[in-house]
Amino acid sequence: MTEQTDRTERRPANDGPKAAARNRAALVSAAREVFAEHGLEAPLSAIARKAGVGQGVLYRHFPDRTAAVAAVLEENVRQIEQAAEADDATFAGLLGVLTWHLSRSAAFIGLLHTERAGSRSDIRTHALDLSERVQRALRAHLPRGHRLSAANDLELAVAMVAAGVLGATRQEREDRALAAWRLLAVEVGAVRSYDG
Repeated sequence: MTEQTDRTERRPANDGPKAAARNRAALVSAAREVFAEHGLEAPLSAIARKAGVGQGVLYRHFPDRTAAVAAVLEENVRQIEQAAEADDATFAGLLGVLTWHLSRSAAFIGLLHTERAGSRSDIRTHALDLSERVQRALRAHLPRGHRLSAANDLELAVAMVAAGVLGATRQEREDRALAAWRLLAVEVGAVRSYDG
């Protein structure tokens, strides 16, 4: 076997668009974990490392930190919307999915406090849109006469719980979120991600 043949046989196949989609999904997942563990100022190189890709791949998908945060937020909101569309969706179940995201994403908590979205109108507009999508998904399953059905009570309750999600570990943040829901006397389903 020649050296050229050996090199060709060892080179992995180029999956093109499939690889790009896999890389993007890995980057979003890694960004969620890195931001949750180290905050929104975590080095982008940590996201690339966690995803198992080079920084060039990271920057092809997310040219800056804002794009990476936006991708994580969009995925969080999409999961809540998908959970709301499921045939067996319940309000308590949706709150479980929401709580899972709250305990794992500081960026997601910030989204639910759109007044803190900064003075840049494009960021604020995007944050408001995502926040409204979360509220719409929850309201679609809010039982008539529920304690959070009056005016802006649901939005305020979510903001209150999000504000209380503190702690060094994911488990501490989850425990605090569940305690906040209990204090509001609101039932929450299993705390889990929604994978379809």
